[in-house]
Amino acid sequence: MKRIFLAAVIATFAAGSAFAQDASCESKAIGKDGKPLAGAAKTSFLKKCKADACAPKAVSSDGKPLAGAAKTSFMKKCQSGA
Repeated sequence: MKRIFLAAVIATFAAGSAFAQDASCESKAIGKDGKPLAGAAKTSFLKKCKADACAPKAVSSDGKPLAGAAKTSFMKKCQSGA
């Protein structure tokens, strides 16, 4: 029973951090003139922001950086917030 509760708590924090990441990128999407970005500029900025936030987390269980298909899979999952 304790394991199920612990897993639920960890999943809650993981989901919360994914939402926080998205919210922080949204709040940073402001142009040089101080106005919020829109359209393709906003889409491009959000994609780069999410990639930059996920890249440092792409490490294996032994602490080595991921590469190849493993990194690609991790980045897709991280950026989608799943």
